[in-house]
Amino acid sequence: MKLVITVVEDSDAAFLMETLMENGMQATKLASTGGFLLQGNTTLLIGVKAEKVEEVIEIIRSTCAPRKKIIPQIAPELPTAVGVPIEVEAGGAIVFVIDVEEFWKL
Repeated sequence: MKLVITVVEDSDAAFLMETLMENGMQATKLASTGGFLLQGNTTLLIGVKAEKVEEVIEIIRSTCAPRKKIIPQIAPELPTAVGVPIEVEAGGAIVFVIDVEEFWKL
């Protein structure tokens, strides 16, 4: 048994959860925050048999593709000023795969 932990943008989470369910997989959804943009993220805990890990990773890869995003650049010393927009990479996913020694469903 493996535990796949993935951190994705909030905007990708619903489609990822739906795609996992369509493929017979379940996930526990946790709200999280972090990263360069300090925007909301979603952390999913996905328990699967070892032979399903690659399938889960492929689903994550196909539903959470990186993309370019334009954001306003704000200077900390001038929080009310609007700066020049900059292009940053958004989306994608961080994935951890952990061995599960025991699993209990009570």
